[in-house]
Amino acid sequence: MVPVLFWAGLATLAYLLFLVVQPFLTPLAWAAVIAIVFHPSYARLERRWGPTRAAAFGTAAVTVIVIVPILLVTAAFAREALAAIADLQAGLADGRFAWIERAWNAVVQRVPGYQRFDMAALAADAARRAALFLATTVGAVARNTAGFLFDLVIALFATFFLLRDSAAIVEVIRRLLPVDASMRERWIAQTRQLVSVSITSSGIVAAVQGLLGGIVFAAVGIDAPVFWGGIIAFVCLLPLGAWIVWLPAAVVLAAGGAVGRALIVAALGFGIVSGVDNILRPILLSGRTRMNGLLVLVSLLGGVAAFGAAGLVLGPLVMATAVALVQSYSDGRPAPPSPPHAQA
Repeated sequence: MVPVLFWAGLATLAYLLFLVVQPFLTPLAWAAVIAIVFHPSYARLERRWGPTRAAAFGTAAVTVIVIVPILLVTAAFAREALAAIADLQAGLADGRFAWIERAWNAVVQRVPGYQRFDMAALAADAARRAALFLATTVGAVARNTAGFLFDLVIALFATFFLLRDSAAIVEVIRRLLPVDASMRERWIAQTRQLVSVSITSSGIVAAVQGLLGGIVFAAVGIDAPVFWGGIIAFVCLLPLGAWIVWLPAAVVLAAGGAVGRALIVAALGFGIVSGVDNILRPILLSGRTRMNGLLVLVSLLGGVAAFGAAGLVLGPLVMATAVALVQSYSDGRPAPPSPPHAQA
């Protein structure tokens, strides 16, 4: 009877604890990711300055190097997104994109049993829906600015304590994991490595490609370069590639008569924006394990579906932890005997 009451009380306590922590899950999760990614730099500072000063400096550095630029880019992205949607609606109204409808009709007329679609009406409806979505989203962000800033403060506050007390936290995790010491250490090391690889390297490569793509678009005079750079960075987080953005942009420029600008976008997009991935990613992944591309895609899309925008980080974090656990368990098991060779 006593064990039943004990486990029932423990389950109740866990549920009540979840209710207490639930409003802060997103900022705490972001803090955990930041602490894991920046822990190697913190460890070097800790040896020189001690845990408190190193954690304070690390949190301030994260704010200046990561948080502030992300906030500035996000604000510019939202502003240019609304401007791009307004420009698209104006272009549809004055007939600037009529050639798209003519090209579409020329293609589908060769398809047996096609039905004629009013491309202008469909595009205008899509633009209106996108404008409404963006306007609603930006309005919600503006209304929830206080809540967002509160979550940001909580995340930075938690980052400080997770960095400062990282050794004690890892020691508690070691004691709680119900596995032998060798497997436990492999799981901790592989989790840290996979989180760093899946988030740090992917984020850096995507950010660099988005930055270069925005610079290329601005250089050839394409409107809203920050918006398109953000789109490039997002698709580069997925195993798709920047060509999904710069290639259609080059086609649109060529179809509109700007052949020279189209060739510049295609050349720089292929040689620099997409090419930097082949140079930068091997450097960041040198000697380290990475997740399969399919797992990255599933973790990002599934993370966004489950956690919203925070899923861009939480999805890979959960997937990396699960993959590391499976790898640690697999590495700790003896290899099965090889099957005997078939006799001729």
